Amino acid sequence: MTRSNAIRESVGDKLFLTLVYAFLGLVLLVVLYPLIYIVSSSFSSPQAVISGKVWLLPVDFSLAGYRAIFSNPQITTGYANSLFYTVVGVFINVGLTVMLAYPLSRSTFYGRNVIMGFLVLTMMFSGGLIPYYLTVKNLHLLDTRWAMLLPSAMAVWQVIIARTFFQTSIPKELGEAAELDGCTDLGFLWRVVLPLSKPILAVLVLMYAVSQWNAYFEALIFLKSQNLFPLQIILRNILILNSIDSSMMVDANKMAAMQGLRDLLKFSLIVVATVPILAIYPFVQKYFVQGIMIGSLKG
Repeated sequence: MTRSNAIRESVGDKLFLTLVYAFLGLVLLVVLYPLIYIVSSSFSSPQAVISGKVWLLPVDFSLAGYRAIFSNPQITTGYANSLFYTVVGVFINVGLTVMLAYPLSRSTFYGRNVIMGFLVLTMMFSGGLIPYYLTVKNLHLLDTRWAMLLPSAMAVWQVIIARTFFQTSIPKELGEAAELDGCTDLGFLWRVVLPLSKPILAVLVLMYAVSQWNAYFEALIFLKSQNLFPLQIILRNILILNSIDSSMMVDANKMAAMQGLRDLLKFSLIVVATVPILAIYPFVQKYFVQGIMIGSLKG
C-alpha cells in the first residue's frame, strides 16, 4: 500500500492508542518490577537488603544467599525432592491423562458420554478435606512419596483438553486405515497418535509440571518426615514461619545478622524455586500455544 493510499488515523484513534500503550506499559512495570527487585536483592549483600538500599540493581554484589542455600542439606534435599515429584509426577499425570482422554475421544467407545459425565461431576462436587485425608490414610500413603504423586495423578480439566484435541486432530479414518493394516489399538496410539500429538503433550507437561513443582498442600497435610519435604514447604517455613536452620549461619554469620540473612534467603529461595519452570517454558512454548488453542473447548 502506498503512502498516499494509507488510511490515516484520526486524532481520537491516536490518543486512544497512546492511552492503551501507556496503560500496558504501566501494567508491565507493575508486574516486572517485583521480579527485578527479587533477583537484585538475591545478589545483594545482607546489609544492603536489610537496610533497604536495593530498589532496582544489586547493591554490594554477593552470593551469600545462594551459598547458604546450597550448603544447607535441608534445602538441597527439598530441591531434590521437588525435582523427583515433578519428573515422576509428570510421567504419571500425562500417561494416565492420555490413556483416559484418547478412548473418550473415539466415537466407537461405548459409554464414553456417561464416563465423561462422571468426570465433569467431580469438578463440581468433592468429598471434602476429611474424606480426602482418610482415603489417603486408609491406602497407607501417609508420610510416603506416593502421597505426593497418586492423589493428584490426574486432573479432569486436562483430560477434557486432551480429549478435545484428539477428537479434532486425529481423524477416525486414520484409525480405520491402521486397523486394516493389522495395527492394534495400543500400537496405533503409540506409533501414530502420540507422534501427532506433540502440541497437546507439551501443554499437559507444562501444566502438570507447574502444578507438581508448586505443590505444597499435600505435603503439608500428608508428610511428616523432613527428608520427604519438597522445596515449597522449606520456602513456606522461611517466608511465613520465619524459621531458619541454625546450620545456615555457619558461613554467612560473619557477614550479617540473622535477620539480614533471613531476608536474603527469602529472595534467593524464590529465584531458585522459579528457575526450573522458567527453564522449561522456552522449549515447549511453541507447542503450548498451538496445543492450547486446538485443544480448547469448541463453542
